[in-house]
Amino acid sequence: MVKKAYAWEDGAVLDEHSRRKHKILREYFHRYITVRCQNPRQSKFRLAVIDAFSGGGRYSCGTAGSPIIFIEELQAALEAVNIRRVSQGLGTVEIECLLILNDATPGVTDILRGYCEPLVAALVASCPKLQLRVCYLSKTFEEAYPVIKGAIAGRYRNVIWNLDQCGHGQVDVATIGEIMRSTQSVEIFYTFAIHSLLTFLSRTDPKLMERQVRHLAINPADLRAIDGIGSTDAWLGAAERIVFETFHNHARYVSPFSITNPKGWRYWLIHFANNYRARQVYNDVLHDNGTQAHFGLPGLNMLHYDPAKEGALYLFEAEHRIQAKLKLLDDIPRFIAASGDTMLVEDFYAAAYNATPAHKDDIHSAMLESDDLEILTQTGGVRRKSRQINVGDTLRLKNQKSFLPLFGDLSTL
Repeated sequence: MVKKAYAWEDGAVLDEHSRRKHKILREYFHRYITVRCQNPRQSKFRLAVIDAFSGGGRYSCGTAGSPIIFIEELQAALEAVNIRRVSQGLGTVEIECLLILNDATPGVTDILRGYCEPLVAALVASCPKLQLRVCYLSKTFEEAYPVIKGAIAGRYRNVIWNLDQCGHGQVDVATIGEIMRSTQSVEIFYTFAIHSLLTFLSRTDPKLMERQVRHLAINPADLRAIDGIGSTDAWLGAAERIVFETFHNHARYVSPFSITNPKGWRYWLIHFANNYRARQVYNDVLHDNGTQAHFGLPGLNMLHYDPAKEGALYLFEAEHRIQAKLKLLDDIPRFIAASGDTMLVEDFYAAAYNATPAHKDDIHSAMLESDDLEILTQTGGVRRKSRQINVGDTLRLKNQKSFLPLFGDLSTL
């Protein structure tokens, strides 16, 4: 039976983890629109947004839920984009959006419609550059998914799914993979309580789960006892690896970070994307909020660490950015050396972003300040300012390299 998350009919109470999650969703969606509407020749952007567990729209305190967040940020981002474009002497952009809102309870959908329809009507009347069509469904996710898939397949390349399920596994892992293969420009926000994943793994393949936590010397039975050790760093490190290893085959870029919670690392907000630019923007949003938690390394190999010697809590805050930059000064030259002596910045992004929690500005600063690197422009010049680094630049190792050799002792091979 599906767990009933909120009594929307009686006024749903906003939990702290949901408040933090919605702030990230709002800020990311705003940046998503602004990034996708940057092309100077662009005049229209089409997208579909699916909120598959939409709820009633507003909590008892009046705070907006995810459906209203999407509507509000569509307008706010479009207005910001067009103000900027006009100031640059460019033509304005029009957005055409299909917003699909689904909740399994018909009464909750009626509440949602009551909040959304006046908002949408006012928005359409005041914002002629926004074409917004809202579709309401009242089905379980299992019933709604094929309907939604049929409505958007072949019609929308740019798609965002918000799968904010309540605690337990209402979304099959195979469905995640199918969604991510549906189009190159698809992204997913996927929420779940970690204990549901651990239960799933222990039920379907307990030996796999045992192998996944063996390196941390943690008993799987202890790991599943989330209420007992949910707030320890060791638990977070083990759970993060399990999350990443479970999902990394379904999308090229997977952000396996927990929502920070003083009561323990119980909730994960995972972002799936097929393009490094999406992961780059998402990392930056997390640093602006400090609402996520990662246990491991702060550089380019965030989960490749010896738990007996390495690994620390990374909370996407200023002090952790300093640690990340120091690690990046060493990691980036080594990363490039593993391929040769040069690498396009765009190729570096594409290869590196799946395994780093770092902010874009810290990566750029480390590139520029490294004693082992130089950054060449497309015309052969040398970059002097980190904010000017672009995807067409080339990262090149200098002749004199200060870092240790890549190869260890080969005599034992």
